[in-house]
Amino acid sequence: MTHSYKIAVAGCGGMANTWVKYAMERPDAEIVALIDIKQEFAQAMADRHGLTCRTFTDLKQAIEETGANLVFDITIPASHFAISTTAMNSGCDVFAEKPLAEKLSECQEIIRVSDRTGRTHNVMQNRRYDVRIRALRELITDGHIGKPGYVGADFFLGPHFGGFRDAMDSPLLLDMAIHTFDQARLILGADPVSVYCQEFNPVGSWYAGQAAAICIFEMSDGSVFCYRGSWCSEGAPTSWEAEWRVTGEKGTAIWDGKGNPYAEAVAPGDQEGNFVREFVRIDANVREQADSFHEGCLNEMFAALKEGRRAETDCRDNIHSMAMVLGAIESSKTGRKVFLSEMMG
Repeated sequence: MTHSYKIAVAGCGGMANTWVKYAMERPDAEIVALIDIKQEFAQAMADRHGLTCRTFTDLKQAIEETGANLVFDITIPASHFAISTTAMNSGCDVFAEKPLAEKLSECQEIIRVSDRTGRTHNVMQNRRYDVRIRALRELITDGHIGKPGYVGADFFLGPHFGGFRDAMDSPLLLDMAIHTFDQARLILGADPVSVYCQEFNPVGSWYAGQAAAICIFEMSDGSVFCYRGSWCSEGAPTSWEAEWRVTGEKGTAIWDGKGNPYAEAVAPGDQEGNFVREFVRIDANVREQADSFHEGCLNEMFAALKEGRRAETDCRDNIHSMAMVLGAIESSKTGRKVFLSEMMG
């Protein structure tokens, strides 16, 4: 059988297992190369999954010698720019773990290389493919709460990763908050305009960098998105999907990140004399979660590639979520509001 997609997997750490298993189950895909800066890691990945493909330490060499046409970039964030641009310049499409890159200039250059080479670059934003966040969005797009004016997300967890995250300057914002920021863009169907952020490292933190942040974003639809988060919060954890409150002209939508979303809207009828209005509850229409979040995002990437269209998490869209992260970090460093249009040039 001829495989349409000959995949080179760059980065053979823990997260790569999810991508490798997914690719192995696709009848139109074949893993032809495993690449890691430590070749023994690549070989261990091959052994773990029973793969007989070749292993490499150099991506360009791997593409040239195997004829790969698609690269999975599952390397650490600091390597994303080099891996992605090398892959596209070598004739490959790229599906990459978030973040797009570590600097906005690198993100913009990835888009330029994608434009110049005609190669696709998509970013893994797996939490978009949680059926509950889609149901929350539907509560809003169906008009149940009217036009949104405020979105709030709380994210409080205490994961003890060890490794590179513990040493990052902004572990929460750079490695995790992009999920929540991207969710906010999805819910509102709006892009960020400005941000004010204060990062800090709370007492008891085991991170070297700033493990907590408060961010206020002004969005292109006139609403305000407020993010409150900590990655060193012990006890009473929120969901990894965050806790959400969206207030609109005539009601509020709620999702605790664990159960199903719902809304409470002002009840119909004359309430002229009521100090506090009466409300009706609207439960979200939550479909069955057929695939995992990761699989859902990968399914969309492959479908878009096959259909010759841009995926939902194409680099040109994802840069707006990345700008929220980098703008927040810039605001925190300078102590001032940052206008993202100025950052984007």
